[in-house]
Amino acid sequence: VFYPSSDGKPMAENMWGAKAIVNADSDLDAARPKALVAANILVYPEKGNNKKSLAPDVLVAFGVGTHKRSSYFVWEEGKAPDWVLEVASPSTQAKDRKRKLCDYAEMGVQEYWLFDAKGDVYPRGTPRLQGLKLEDGEYKPLDSQVVNGKRVIHSEVLGLDVRVDGELLRFHDPATRKDIRHRSEIEADEELALAQAREEAAQRKAAEARTRRESVRAEREAASRSAAEARAEREAAIRSAAEARVAELEAALRLSRADDPGE
Repeated sequence: VFYPSSDGKPMAENMWGAKAIVNADSDLDAARPKALVAANILVYPEKGNNKKSLAPDVLVAFGVGTHKRSSYFVWEEGKAPDWVLEVASPSTQAKDRKRKLCDYAEMGVQEYWLFDAKGDVYPRGTPRLQGLKLEDGEYKPLDSQVVNGKRVIHSEVLGLDVRVDGELLRFHDPATRKDIRHRSEIEADEELALAQAREEAAQRKAAEARTRRESVRAEREAASRSAAEARAEREAAIRSAAEARVAELEAALRLSRADDPGE
């Protein structure tokens, strides 16, 4: 039996959904590096049945290894994904909230999450973020609480708190009390750090050049002082020699006058 690795459908119908999927995939991969985190991969629940598959926007599976896969075969992995996220789009939101709800429950996915990234897909009054937990074969809403004015839902499967952050999901690790940073934030910090490092290197280079110039100037000044001192010494020697010559001539003149009686 041939199992296609793509259903031919785009990852998302708009930029809001695409960005939410990519960020969730990246954030979860960073937060849970020992788990399989995959975006838009086909999941086949039944061996021999290539007609039935699901393509969750993001899935997380623990204990199955993190090696790359073209598809997720439940019978080979030995279990269904533990956590699944579907980001709402106008053409799929009804199926996400009805048929997929049953399919994921039948498969045994422990938590099923739904997120309206743009905020205008779900019916009015429906929360943009919903977390559902599988209990007795049915999904029931996970409890939420308000923290710092934000509605937060705790994922027991992930061990993370999840909240809406603009058009993205923000994951928070209660163990470290820190948010999982978006890849874009990390890259921005890396770019800033690189720019600062380059600026510091440029400043060090300029300081070294300035030091070299000052050293050359100091050497030139020292050489000038040495030359001036040598010139002064030569002039002093010449004066001493001249004074000695004058003294010698004066002494000779005195002797000459003393020997001349006419003087």
